[in-house]
Amino acid sequence: MPFPRRLLIEGEELVLDLRPHWIALVGPSLVTLLVLAGWVLAFVFAPDEGIARAVVLWGALGLGLLILVWYPLRAFVAWATSNFAVTTDRVIHREGFIAKRSMEIPLEAINDVRFQQSVFERIVGAGDLIIQSASEHGRNVFSNVRNPEHVQKTIYHQGELNKQRMYQGRPTPPTAPSVATELERLAALRDRGVLTEEEFEAQKRRILGGGA
Repeated sequence: MPFPRRLLIEGEELVLDLRPHWIALVGPSLVTLLVLAGWVLAFVFAPDEGIARAVVLWGALGLGLLILVWYPLRAFVAWATSNFAVTTDRVIHREGFIAKRSMEIPLEAINDVRFQQSVFERIVGAGDLIIQSASEHGRNVFSNVRNPEHVQKTIYHQGELNKQRMYQGRPTPPTAPSVATELERLAALRDRGVLTEEEFEAQKRRILGGGA
């Protein structure tokens, strides 16, 4: 289910629209296979007598359906209806089919973005994204994010562009950081791979007054 563009504000553009990685469905799929295997075994080894056989078969069917609804079905619905979106102004996470839950973090409120990957998650291109912000949400962990390193770079990049738009036309930003602090921050972004060397030099010239 794609992110509904009607929720974007005027002038806002959708940059990333991600559904959770398919790794989130591995556990529910295994449980589904176990339920199916249980049904097959119940059918094969059920007593031959009519009433006893019916009790075993209907019991296995009911228990299996209960397990499927309780875990695999819920997990699939959550996967199919979940969106992790990055726009030019916000990071948005929405999930739910009937009851909707939504969380938004303004880019200017984000203090830090990190990601964690196990060896297997790195192979398949999944991981957890940790966003620390000054908003009411504080620290948030988003699991099973596709290509979390790329998402991290995108958030940082859009945050830089958003900051430039906010300060455009102002002689100096309110509570502007010192030149040294800005250069240290840009160097850190370059070292993380968020900014290329050319982008770093361009931003450096702008801060020092040598660029546009």
